[in-house]
Amino acid sequence: MENHVSGQSNKTLTKPAHALERDDLARQLEADIENGLTIAYAAQRLDQYGRNELDDGPGVQPIKIFIRQIANAMMLVLILAMAVSFGIRSWIEGGVVCAIIVLNVIVGFLQEFQAEKTMDSLRSLSSPTANVIRDGSITNIPTAELVIGDLVQLKVGDTVPADLRIIESINFETDEALLTGESLPVAKSEEAVFDEDTGPGDRLNVAFSSSSVTKGRARGVVYATGMFTEIGSIAAALRQKGSKKRPVKRREDGTANPLRHAESWSLTFTDAVGRFLGVNVGTPLQKKLSRLAVLLFGIAVVCAIIVLGANKFSSNPQVIIYAVATGLSMIPASLIVVLTITMAVGTKRMVQRNVIVRNLRSLEALGAVTDICSDKTGTLTQGRMVAKRCWIPTRGTYSFGSSNEPFNPTIGDLMFSRTPPSAQDTEKAEEGEAKAYSELLDNNEELSDFLMVASLANLARVHQNQEGIWTALGDPTEIAIQVFASRFDYNRQRFLGEHTPKFKEVSEYGFDSDVKKMSVIMENLENKEQMVYSKGAVERVLDSCTRIKWNSPAEVDITDGMKEQILANMEALAAQGLRVLALASRPYDPRSGRRASREGPPPREEVERDLVFRGLIGLYDPPRPESASAVKHCHRAGIKVHMLTGDHPGTARAIAAQVGILPQNTREISDRAAQGMVMTAKEFDKLTDDELDQLPALPLVIARCAPNTKVRMIEALRRRNAFTAMTGDGVNDSPSLKIADVGIAMGQNGSDVAKDASDIVLTDDNFASILNAIEEGRRMFDNIQKFILHLLAENIAQACTLLIGLAFKDRSGLSVFPLAPVQIMWVIMITSGMPDMGLGLEIAGPDILERPPVSLKAGVFTWEVCFDMLAYGVWMSALCLSSFLLVVYGFGDGNLGEDCNENYSEACDTVFRARATTFVSLTWFALFLAWEMVNMRRSFFRMQPKSKKYFTQWAHDVWRNQFLFWAVMAGFVTIFLTIYIPVLNHQVFKHAPISWEWGIVFVEAIVFFLGCETWKWGKRIFFRRQAKKMGYTPDDLERLAFAEFTTGERESRDEFNKGKQ
Repeated sequence: MENHVSGQSNKTLTKPAHALERDDLARQLEADIENGLTIAYAAQRLDQYGRNELDDGPGVQPIKIFIRQIANAMMLVLILAMAVSFGIRSWIEGGVVCAIIVLNVIVGFLQEFQAEKTMDSLRSLSSPTANVIRDGSITNIPTAELVIGDLVQLKVGDTVPADLRIIESINFETDEALLTGESLPVAKSEEAVFDEDTGPGDRLNVAFSSSSVTKGRARGVVYATGMFTEIGSIAAALRQKGSKKRPVKRREDGTANPLRHAESWSLTFTDAVGRFLGVNVGTPLQKKLSRLAVLLFGIAVVCAIIVLGANKFSSNPQVIIYAVATGLSMIPASLIVVLTITMAVGTKRMVQRNVIVRNLRSLEALGAVTDICSDKTGTLTQGRMVAKRCWIPTRGTYSFGSSNEPFNPTIGDLMFSRTPPSAQDTEKAEEGEAKAYSELLDNNEELSDFLMVASLANLARVHQNQEGIWTALGDPTEIAIQVFASRFDYNRQRFLGEHTPKFKEVSEYGFDSDVKKMSVIMENLENKEQMVYSKGAVERVLDSCTRIKWNSPAEVDITDGMKEQILANMEALAAQGLRVLALASRPYDPRSGRRASREGPPPREEVERDLVFRGLIGLYDPPRPESASAVKHCHRAGIKVHMLTGDHPGTARAIAAQVGILPQNTREISDRAAQGMVMTAKEFDKLTDDELDQLPALPLVIARCAPNTKVRMIEALRRRNAFTAMTGDGVNDSPSLKIADVGIAMGQNGSDVAKDASDIVLTDDNFASILNAIEEGRRMFDNIQKFILHLLAENIAQACTLLIGLAFKDRSGLSVFPLAPVQIMWVIMITSGMPDMGLGLEIAGPDILERPPVSLKAGVFTWEVCFDMLAYGVWMSALCLSSFLLVVYGFGDGNLGEDCNENYSEACDTVFRARATTFVSLTWFALFLAWEMVNMRRSFFRMQPKSKKYFTQWAHDVWRNQFLFWAVMAGFVTIFLTIYIPVLNHQVFKHAPISWEWGIVFVEAIVFFLGCETWKWGKRIFFRRQAKKMGYTPDDLERLAFAEFTTGERESRDEFNKGKQ
């Protein structure tokens, strides 16, 4: 890097890339500008030249992670407790607190280090991707895996992944403001060659890494990656972090009032305190739990004061250390660590299910999604389009047989019928008789004109690779049309091939979601005549057409009657589930406008007018096999699915019905309601916000959808208190992705701009993966509730036991503690952190997608959680106190002795044995409660309702989560060591070995289980009745997905919405 010259490659070239001819550069880089590098050679180069990444710092830093374990509010409390213990010469208690600190630091460091590594790897997954050609096929790979010599395709919205020498381009412009400061996009040209000393801003044959494509398309060969790129030269400046110091507010002349300096310092200090306490960093849930921890710290101080007050603020060291231990029992030391680890593991699981999380906030939001607005092509459907039918007015209908090789134009039958689609039976379209391709081309100028549009108004490439296998590069729609043209030997390469080209592309107007057309101007190299070829949405193309060949080879003016018949044929094809496009062309006469050229393309509106209508083509994109099931599961989970597509209403309706977005049974739905289920963007946008709000329900399908329509749909849903997930892939989708509650970008076909605006990215562009993400979001939400409930119920149990136990007084008037300080700390250490981490790893419950979405307004602290917390906490405390009472008063003589908090004696034997019994009971209850929390409503013995293992299912459930199993087992085993090892029991834990008292422990453990099971049983009855009343059952939720469209169900829907609130 020290001697690196601007414009040079990772390997030394004879000249900088911008000063070399395209072929010369490709030769020096050993690149194949047709088929790209082989996968094996690319892997070899990746090892040789390294990853395409900027040196953006040290990555995961163990030292910082270690410091975070010590420098936080929870650890500070423990350190203070240790200092107090040593200060009053309670060496044992201080040593135990020290051991807790060391253990928490080690476990926290190891777990957070692993979580950081996981998140670091996920960040690399969510980085921009590149469309690269390798082995003759286009693949989407992370930009970090690009190597010099790779052949990259770029389109509008892409971020340039490395420094590229442009090989081929059309109307290509990039935004280089980040690199050169140039505010306007820069037009590029692949044919130019520049001097070696040309500055970066004037290298018009190069696309720079990190610039964005604003117009056109291009193919380029990578010549520099990583720190060898131009942006790599200024990477150090880009890595500078913003100051955490609040700026001083100054006057216009630059001076500032002294009070403003004080304000800046005080705000900076409060920010630092907030970061230390965690109340102003992290996700909303992390901030909320940090504030909870601060609140519990305040409660802990109050509890400590109560302990001191109950003992008349005695200076007895045991009273002081007991007060400290009581306070510690209220501190959820592992809360934030467990939450962080749960989120990290959750994001890792999502990657395995084809979902990359870019924003941790979306993890908390996914479980609350009530509506999904999804695209159709490639998301609900397979994105593998094939041309099934085409109609040419003067000729008839051409149909194509199915094939197992969608890219191979040499196989598949061709049928021809003179009957137009509108005159055929929609249910079973007439295919006609089989014909040879060459036979149909004889004396068929209309078909030839149609094929020229199909071939040339098309950017896809269909060709055989070196192994003789047919492959395709490009958009699925254009690939299908190019394969169709290739069947008649009208492949684009035949006309634009490098060796003997017949045409030259001089202007290109890419598909735009507002215009809904794509056009090119081609120049015949022999006679220099120029032709306009255009394809797009039928209505838009038809509006641009003025001429047509109707009943004869002669062109005539198109009439309204002809347009009606064309639209009728389009409706007939769309009703078969086909995506229908119109094809048109005309000679481009420079006398009616300036001659087209790459340097000066004429305005689009001047080109796309006065076209000659050539015909319709119907493409079939079959639904994904899993889409129907996924939509059904969404409905059963209380989630409505909307399809927002650019397709024709008939096509959209047919596909929506196939996947279940529209109901199969429409008998109960009025004609008006059925029309309201499907709208066009024109109809939707015509309605004002008030009119949209007055609709009984928003449409389930919006066809011919434009980007602004998606934004209005989200806003309309939000006004109905819906929580929306929106999918998108194009540059124009970024506004809707940004304002959606959860923005979902497509990983394979999505632009980098859309990915940057999104919260999560689907690596397989599959609708079912959205359901996977929602399921994972609900699972994480459930698990967070479980470990918070377990932690806080345990805190309540300890606080009640310790505070009520202050009533036991010995002869000297001091409280006899039912639990010794070291016992309290042991319970905190053994029964909280590891079991809670285990609960965070629990799998999804069997009914997780058969209940309504969670409410973010209530968050994790629902009324159910709050009541559970009190019920379990009070129940545990009551049983612990009863253990102490039974040993001391029930089976003992009631003698509490004297100085039994400090030393063991014969007089204190009963107290020590009662303390051991209480200690074992509390430990076991806390460990058993972790297993009970695996499902907050279902019985511990029947957590899988559909299982046939009636008596052993609980054992399978316990063993399935081995982290939780061994955490609980560790608690069980270590309890025996603390009770029966001499010195450790009397001197450290202040308890004595027990014998017959085990009977009390076992009976109370059974009673505890019975109490928990009874509470759950009562909850199940309550929620079952409530669900039935409010329409929460899975069958009701599925039915309510269409309830707003049926008059008989609207009242049920209103009742459902009231129940949710």
